[in-house]
Amino acid sequence: MEFKSWNLRTTPFACIPTGYLCHYFLPIFFLFLGPTTFAQEDSIPARQSVDTSLVQKKKRRLDTRDPASKSQPITIKDYKIISYKTDTIYLDTTLTIQKEYKYNYLRRDDFELMPFANVGQPYNKLGVDLRSVQLYPALGAAALNYNYLEVRDIDYYNVATPMTDLFFKTTFEEGQLLDAMLTFNTSQRLNFSLAYKGFRSLGKYLSDQAESGNFRTTTNYVTKNGRYRIRAHIAAQDIETQANGGLTNKEEQFESGDPSFNDRKKIDIRFNDADNKILGKRYYFDHFYKVFKKEKDSSRVERTSLGFGHVFNYETKYYTFGQTQQSDYFGDRLVPAIDDKAQLKAMYNEVDAEFYNETLGRLRGNISVYNYNYFFNSILITEDGSRIPSRLKGEEIAVGANYEKRIRGFALEGEFKYNLSGELGGNLFNASAGYQLNDRHRVSASAHASARMPNFNYLLYQSDYVNYNWSNLGVFEKEQVYGLQFNLDSDIWGDLTVDYTTVDNYSYFGADPENRVAEGVENSIVRPYQEGDVLTHTKVTYKKEFRLGGFALNNTVMYQNVSQANDVLNLPQLVTRNTLYFSSDVFKKAMYLQTGVTFKYFTAYTMDAYNPLLGEFYIQNEEKLGGYPMLDFFINAKIQQTRIYLKAEHFNSGFNQTKEYYSAPNYPYRDFVIRFGLVWNFFS
Repeated sequence: MEFKSWNLRTTPFACIPTGYLCHYFLPIFFLFLGPTTFAQEDSIPARQSVDTSLVQKKKRRLDTRDPASKSQPITIKDYKIISYKTDTIYLDTTLTIQKEYKYNYLRRDDFELMPFANVGQPYNKLGVDLRSVQLYPALGAAALNYNYLEVRDIDYYNVATPMTDLFFKTTFEEGQLLDAMLTFNTSQRLNFSLAYKGFRSLGKYLSDQAESGNFRTTTNYVTKNGRYRIRAHIAAQDIETQANGGLTNKEEQFESGDPSFNDRKKIDIRFNDADNKILGKRYYFDHFYKVFKKEKDSSRVERTSLGFGHVFNYETKYYTFGQTQQSDYFGDRLVPAIDDKAQLKAMYNEVDAEFYNETLGRLRGNISVYNYNYFFNSILITEDGSRIPSRLKGEEIAVGANYEKRIRGFALEGEFKYNLSGELGGNLFNASAGYQLNDRHRVSASAHASARMPNFNYLLYQSDYVNYNWSNLGVFEKEQVYGLQFNLDSDIWGDLTVDYTTVDNYSYFGADPENRVAEGVENSIVRPYQEGDVLTHTKVTYKKEFRLGGFALNNTVMYQNVSQANDVLNLPQLVTRNTLYFSSDVFKKAMYLQTGVTFKYFTAYTMDAYNPLLGEFYIQNEEKLGGYPMLDFFINAKIQQTRIYLKAEHFNSGFNQTKEYYSAPNYPYRDFVIRFGLVWNFFS
């Protein structure tokens, strides 16, 4: 196949250079910290979920016009974190086993993920949630997007005094990981926050370096009468990884356990000149005004209100793959040096109206417009004269509604969106009902239905490699997902979740049998496909902790079953994580200590392979991996508002002579390593 490349004039893509942010922002950030106090009075009991002790002995000082507020002491409950869905929680400075599970690069529980050897590299999947969370496609390169903060990942704050959160952890070889956040209120109703998460890690293998920067700043404001509110954020993010293509002689140099290769940099890798990069910039705000509001006579509890709101989101994002020399691993090339670049500019506007009544509940209707421009810098014409366009550009219009109601122990929620015009969107429906049986038991059930196009890189992609060029808009159909979920949360019996999902037109990447290179030469030539038959995915997750004195055994077990005509969704049947640990106050309650061992295991399965050109995983049905235990030993401690973490990761890797632990075919999981760090809260 022969291609001609025509260059087109495109608008340059601009983004805040987060390298400069790291250089200039952090010194200024620490100047803001000012004097700090650490006067938390009581150490934290083992099972206490929220620390309600005094943060400072001085009185609150935000509202000078309210004498009553001055007389009240400040507690941890005065430091509020507000999610994208406006759910509010308090800052939690306790030390729990859940904090241990979230003390990682992503800062969330990675039970269903399998990390690569280095921090910041891709994660393979051990479990999936096939339900759509948005109506429109994303850019792609999904394997590299786990640390990319979306709109729903940004938190807002309301604090009694300036508060700082510092997260630090060592990485592999050269580099560190730091996530620093400062938030402060100028009044009880206006808050600002600044945050930057930056890291660099050289890695144990050659050409395995990774680094990233995530800058975000937020504000939120509510008027004194509560009629108007606004919240906004700006995010600038970049993720850069070297792509070494995995090991080329794994049997002799890795699996054999030959001590000559204990220094992993001696092991042969596929590439030493390839890298990926994701860079994005986003401006977001939403505001709401109540034109009518009625409250109860003797209190300020709202009875009825009517209001109108507006949501705006503009984001530019690009993904690149660069390589100085062509490799047969990806097939023939068009030019000597590879420089692939996919770009997406998207703007979203939504106008909504909300009616609230204490008896009837809260109902919101909306209409939205989504403009997108996904493009490359050339048009490609194949040998047979077919044309691969340079862009997908259009406008989508949708209507939707949300409803929620609390009736004593019942909680009802519903969400609906339907696309009126456009080629990408479809529909989205979510409904849930929950009931609080008593203080110790809660049940809930939910249903989901959605239809939308797969990500943009399935629909259109251009590369300097001949076999990585396709246009599927008009060929691919919308993925249709239907799901049911049941939850039982019990302090006595544990937490049980049953999830059943069916998918029609499931999209995936797989090897291209028609474009293989020379016989005997290993290659990774993949293309997007859609499964013609319906597949079903069943997932059952059970969580339960057993306690005896200071000892505890925390268990999470997940069972999965996929019913499919062809093997297009490969997952382990069983994943388990079990932690045996001990907790106690020590040194006359000056320190709270937790120490234990975590065991994680998943059954062997045909684990997805990784394609560094696309930044995506693709199915392979030839090599089974997994079936090995991973043991971590940890010692964690809490002193006032500081949590200290020390972990020996995968310490059982040296028990066996042979090494057969992988995160993906040709990509080993990490060897035994000791890492440490801390999370520190300052209150000014």
